[in-house]
Amino acid sequence: MTRTSLRVAAMGAALLTVLSVSARADIKDYEFRLVDNELKQGEAVISVKLVHKPSGRAISDAVIFAKRIDMGPDKMEAMTASLLPVASTETGVYRFKANLTMAGNWALSLGAKVQGEEGTVESKLILKALP
Repeated sequence: MTRTSLRVAAMGAALLTVLSVSARADIKDYEFRLVDNELKQGEAVISVKLVHKPSGRAISDAVIFAKRIDMGPDKMEAMTASLLPVASTETGVYRFKANLTMAGNWALSLGAKVQGEEGTVESKLILKALP
């Protein structure tokens, strides 16, 4: 190999290294957002979107492993409801069925792994159940 071709090969390898390192996002670059922050009290379907904040791109391949809903914002952490996953047809939208038994503020806590990223996306979203 000539000196020039070695230099080109070394620069190409360095560029690939930089690109592969920068392709990974910081886990803080992801967040859940409520689709609707007000729902009717009773049986409700809660929809959240997982977004890569810098690009605005919806993330559809996350694994949600932690989920909880309670009335902590109204100082009633013991008031909880079960969350059942519901199928979604929208990219990056995750849906859950819950029985919001009381009107008031509910905290939806989620923990998720994004494919190809290290760390956990954790969010606590506040929604309001209307009478």
